[in-house]
Amino acid sequence: MATLQIRIDDMLKKQADALFSSLGLDTSTAIRIFLNAAIENSGIPFSVQHKKDFYSLEEAVNDSRFQRNLHGPFDNAEAAVASMLED
Repeated sequence: MATLQIRIDDMLKKQADALFSSLGLDTSTAIRIFLNAAIENSGIPFSVQHKKDFYSLEEAVNDSRFQRNLHGPFDNAEAAVASMLED
């Protein structure tokens, strides 16, 4: 088995360790996953990242306070649910 050593900025290492830990991985495992996938795909394979929540809870609260992006009122629960399911 070979050892791979690289020099990186301390802050980059700390941030990478935290990210991979939040994904249930250690940094060495994440790098092995990347290398195996790169070989399978003959190139940079994919990104592993947290999905960004574009509509935050804070935005939703502000929308309700200032009555923006609201629908209704509705006559019954079925109409409210139908409105939520519309594109």
